[in-house]
Order: sequence, then C-alpha cells, then structure tokens
Amino acid sequence: MKIFVGIIRQVRRLVRSIRFGWSRSRIAIRNKIRAVRKIELEYIVIPLSGSLPERAGPPRSFIQRRLPYPPEPMSLQLLNSRLKLVADASNVKGVLFVLQGISGGSAKFQNLRRTIERLQSAGKECIVYTPYLDMGHYFVASAADRIIVPPSATFDALGLHSEAVFLKDALARVGIEADVVQISPYKSAFDPFDKSDITPEMKEQLNWLLDESYDLLTLGMAAGRKMEPSEIKELIDQAPLSATKAKAAGLVDDVAYEDALPFILAEVPDDDAAQKIEDKPVEGKKKGTKKPKAKLIPWSQAAGMLMERPRRQYSKYIGVVSLEGSIMMGPSRKPPIKLPIPLFGGNTAGEETLLRTLRGLEKNKNLAALILHVDSPGGSALASDLIWHQIQRIATKKPVLTYLGNVAASGGYYVGAAANHIMAQPLTITGSIGVITMHLSTAGLYDKLNINRVTLKRGKRSMLFSDERPLNEEEYQALWDNIVTTYDQFKQVVSIGRGIDEDKLDPICEGRVWTGRQALEKNLIDSLGDFEDALETAAELAELPSSEDYHIPVYDVFSRGSQYLLPKPYEPAEELVQLLSAERIRDLNGKPLLLMPFDIRFH
Repeated sequence: MKIFVGIIRQVRRLVRSIRFGWSRSRIAIRNKIRAVRKIELEYIVIPLSGSLPERAGPPRSFIQRRLPYPPEPMSLQLLNSRLKLVADASNVKGVLFVLQGISGGSAKFQNLRRTIERLQSAGKECIVYTPYLDMGHYFVASAADRIIVPPSATFDALGLHSEAVFLKDALARVGIEADVVQISPYKSAFDPFDKSDITPEMKEQLNWLLDESYDLLTLGMAAGRKMEPSEIKELIDQAPLSATKAKAAGLVDDVAYEDALPFILAEVPDDDAAQKIEDKPVEGKKKGTKKPKAKLIPWSQAAGMLMERPRRQYSKYIGVVSLEGSIMMGPSRKPPIKLPIPLFGGNTAGEETLLRTLRGLEKNKNLAALILHVDSPGGSALASDLIWHQIQRIATKKPVLTYLGNVAASGGYYVGAAANHIMAQPLTITGSIGVITMHLSTAGLYDKLNINRVTLKRGKRSMLFSDERPLNEEEYQALWDNIVTTYDQFKQVVSIGRGIDEDKLDPICEGRVWTGRQALEKNLIDSLGDFEDALETAAELAELPSSEDYHIPVYDVFSRGSQYLLPKPYEPAEELVQLLSAERIRDLNGKPLLLMPFDIRFH
C-alpha cells in the first residue's frame, strides 16, 4: 500500500512539473512577443468606488447570471490580485487611481492606503485623481506620489465625530421601560435605552478612541505629504479649503479637470496644469509644439499586455472564511436592504452556516492554513462560543489566523481568540470584551392604549423574558448571575488564547473598546497589517514556500447546501486544550450578548 501511495505522489509531482514547464514556456513566448512589439504601458487607470468589500461574494448561480442583477462590486481581493500583476510587469510605469466615492470604515481606507504603499515598494508610481477630499479619501490619497483634483474640489477633511442618541425619556413617554444588565459601565451598547445622558465611562472611551484614530489618520497624512502632523491638524481646522488653497498649502499637487490628466502626467509635477491646457495644440493648426501626452490605459485593455512572471502552483491552499455581520444562532442571512438597526438591520453571521463550513474545512487534507476574516460587532454569546470552539479544534491541527476587519469587537473578537495569530489594522475597532443584556417592558404602553393583557403562567420565572412588566429584584439578579458566568467564560477564552493571566484581564476588558494599535500594545492581537499581510503571515505559519517562486492558491470557502455535518470526535491533540476549558459550553438561559457599543465616523 505504501509503495502504491508513493507512486501516486511521484506521478502527481511529475504532472505538476510538466504543467509548470508548459506554463513557463507560454509565458516566455507571450513576454517575447510583447518585447518585440515594444509594448510599454505608462499608466493603468483603476477607478475605485462604492463599498469595496474585503472579499468577493460567492459566485452567482447559472440562473442568477442570466437575471438583470447589478454587477458585483469591486472587492479589495480583486484589486490586490490585479495590482500583483502590475507589480510583476516590467513594462508598466504606474497606476492612476480614480477615487469616485468610497464608503466604509476606517480600516477599509487603511487597507487601500496599504495597497498603494505596497505597489510603490514594487517600484511603481501611484497617482490619485479624486474630486473627494474628506478624511477617508484624503487619508488614502495622501499615500500616493501625486494627488490631482478638479478645480471645483474642496478639501473638506473636517475630522472625526461619534454621537450617541439617548432614548430613555422618549421611551418613557410612550410607556416603554428598559432594564439593562451590563458587566460594567464600559459595556455601553444599550446605554441609549436606559440612560438620559452619556456616562463618564462611555465618554472616556469615546475620547480615547477619537484621540487614537485622529492621531493615526493625521500621522499617515503627514507622512505621505512630508509635513508635520501639527501642520495637517491646523489645515484640517481651517477646512473647508478650495482646491487652489489646498494646492498652495501642499495638500495636493495639481488642480485640473480629468481631460487634462494625459498632459499633466507627461510633465513634471511642478508645472502649472492650467497653463498646460491652454498650450494644448489645436488639431489642424501647424503653429506651436505638440505637447507630450502620457498613455492612460484602462485595466480591460492593459490586462492582456502586461509582462508576466512564472510561478509554480503549490498543491495545498489557504482557505478563507468570512464572518460578517451580527453573530446569531441559525443560518446566515443577507437582507436585500440594510437597515440601521443593531443586530437586525444588516448581515447575519449564523452559527449553523459557519459551523457547517468550518467542519467541512477541518476534514480537508489540502487545507494548509485557515484565515478567519471577521467584520462583526458581535451578537449572541452562545453562537460566538460555538463558533469559537470549532475554530479552536481546527487550530490544534492546522495554522489559523484571525484577521480583524473594520470592526471585530465583543463576540467578533471572541470567535477568533483561539487562532494561532491575530492581525488587524491600526484603525480596526476591537476589544469590547464584556457581556450585556436588555429587558424591555411595554406595560406602560399597553396602559396608555387601554389594552388589557391577561397572562396565565406556570413556573416561577416563566415571565423572565416577557415584556409584560419590568424585572423585579430577583429576576434582575438572575440575569446578572448569567452575564457574570458568560463574562468569566469570555475571559477564560482570552486567557487561554492570548496567554494572559485571568487576574490581569479586567483592566483591558469589562467592555472597553480599543483601536488595533492599542490592542497590539495590550497583547490582544499579534500584528498589524492588511489582508495581503495576513496571507503572507498565514503562509509562514504553515511553512509554505515563498510567494516569489510559488503561487499559493487562496480560496474563499462558502457553505453550500444545508446538510448537517457532525464534528470529528476529539483527537489526542485536542485533549490538553479541552482540559483547560472543560466548562466552556453551557446552556446560557439568559441569552447574554457580546455586542459592540458604538462607532466612529469620518468627516
């Protein structure tokens, strides 16, 4: 049997060698043809707009492809794959990024900035043309070698703000009362329902998040523009500024409309754009010298003209599982319309769907490493714990890296705490290690509407989750005991995953929220970077060959079908971890939540 297996392996290696030789020959022929034809690409034009999700969605079915669905949005995954080809191509001078209105959180803009920096390190010139100069867009643009804006653009990077609306008094007017049970005042997700004003603890952590985020943004802008952070902050305080004033202040390099870009990019950056447009020769006239003009080529045309670099195909792959949205029991859901309602208004990351996906991966022998991509404010404590347990099982067999997106807090941090490595962006919002639950009473509302509600019950606490009346002292204590139990579990998960003594966790837990940079200082994560950095780190953890010589396949794994998959029985490699967490999975009757309290917005 061993001889037979050895023969199969040798045949597979031979087939891979033949395939690589054939692929290398075809690439060499194509490169030779391009060299003979002297195909030189100056600037490839790549427009960026919309939500730019981190990973592309699941492929559309045969029927969906024939229906009039809108096109899939450009993803950072697709963008980075294209820019890798550009970085390899010796016949490309640079890329012109046209920023047309990008939406998303702070880490999204940081990822785009990192993408530009990576392309620059490959020796390519990066130009940004954009009519948008708010905080997010300018943070991205400032990484470029050159920023060009239209004359009507306005530098309106106004800073950051976070706001909370308190509903307690308004709810009382309609007869609704909220009982909030929270592990500490820092776990403030439901403060708007039972508070009339901001608490000192909520104000404290909002201030440190705003300070940290503002410093990171202005440091990046200053570094890109070769200015001092204090200069950038002073200019932000003077905003809005016209395009002309922004150029005079050194915030942008050129002011011109888009049709002048070929002439501007053919000249040195110090030339006056307006003068170039005036000097542009008119067709049919012989007087005047023809101005130099750069070639701007869209990706659709440039893709087939790039010089290529051959790489061997590696046999194993890195799998990516994305957990996006509120974590809940049941299947994952993606509503057609996203509503601004906590836990119910957006995507749902269902425990049922994720466990099926992860259990399938656990059994796959070709999986070299797993990246768990988390972009979630948290949700159900029970669902978070079940997902964490499955990640823990995989991490005992294969390297697991948790990559934290824009927001990966509370339950969003919990699920990935068992990974071998956790990575985030400096502006990622994470932490919020704590527990909270809320009980709403509508007794006053029914009274105001003269509605008579009659309830019959069996069981002393059968009305614990009913909205018929507020909690009494005993019921409040029951919910408090429940969230304390869950909080102790959460701390145990963090202690085991991060190697931090449980006795030292409260000062960095109790619901406190951190940026990625702060989380690194507090040992809640291992490194900073974007998804491409996460791929490199996962490959190192799995001891895969260098990406310079090998192409390591990366596959996004989606759940298919609804078949229930049983987990594999415990194996010896898991026994030690199980001994340390023997009391992990319990029946949490109080249904506590691991939920992120607030967000920060760019302006």
